[in-house]
Amino acid sequence: MAEITVQGERWFPSEKTFSENLSENWGPWGVDSECGKLRAVLMHRPGPEIDNLGDPRVYRFKAAMDPETARRQHDALADVYRAHGVRVFYAQEGRADRPNAMYMRDLVFMTPEGAIVGRPAMAERRGEERYAAQALGEYGVPIVKSINGEGTFEGACALWVDRRTVILGTGSRCNAAGAAQVEAELRNIGVEEIIPFQIPYGHAHLDGLLNFPDRKIAVIFPWQVPYDVCRPLLDRGFNLIEMTRLEEVKHTFAVNFVAIEPGRIVMPQGNPHAKALMEEAGISVIEVDLSEIIKGWGAAHCMTAFLKRDPI
Repeated sequence: MAEITVQGERWFPSEKTFSENLSENWGPWGVDSECGKLRAVLMHRPGPEIDNLGDPRVYRFKAAMDPETARRQHDALADVYRAHGVRVFYAQEGRADRPNAMYMRDLVFMTPEGAIVGRPAMAERRGEERYAAQALGEYGVPIVKSINGEGTFEGACALWVDRRTVILGTGSRCNAAGAAQVEAELRNIGVEEIIPFQIPYGHAHLDGLLNFPDRKIAVIFPWQVPYDVCRPLLDRGFNLIEMTRLEEVKHTFAVNFVAIEPGRIVMPQGNPHAKALMEEAGISVIEVDLSEIIKGWGAAHCMTAFLKRDPI
């Protein structure tokens, strides 16, 4: 028998990219739009952290919530998702002194390759991200970045326009250091254009001012969305629906909706003008009573971290 000559160990790497291995090694995760068919979400059902709130102003709440009503309303939103074929996953654990933890979008911004875990700007929310990361790990969702150092970033400070374009807001909830970390990671996975949005003083996140109910429709609060954000959308063929009822935008959260699929949304009840504008534009609207949840200055979009959407 001929002698076999061994030339070293000869280990060769796989040439597949992370995204090519994603489904096989992690699961069917990934998001690159705000309105593609919704397949999976991560939520946190309000627990004992809202039972004995104390002074709600400490946590930036309008008022203390009635815990059981808040839980029923949270369940009602989750039931709408399930009725439309969306898998609902829960972050089960959390701190007893973190009543904002139900606003899961602030903690997780999903990309096509995995989650960016935020770092909340408010001291009263620091640490929530630990339990969001723990839940992502439990469900096999890869974490591609956790904001660190001096950076602050909350997931609702970013919105997908398309696979190559993201709107990234800076302000009280996302500083320059956090935005730089997010931008670097997005460019690493193929995002080519970052549209900067300076979030106005007194407003926290993008999803109360701008949202996407359909492939080529953007809903905006025109008095606080910069022209330099609208112009790139118009250049891409978007139709802009302007929400100008101050009460509906700022107090009953008309813009804080979730697209279940292109042209179908679930939005907070109590926004008749916004609903009429949506339906006039061909959008199907499902209403859910979130009046108790809104006492914490959040609604449907705030409560929902998207884990999987179909590409558009």
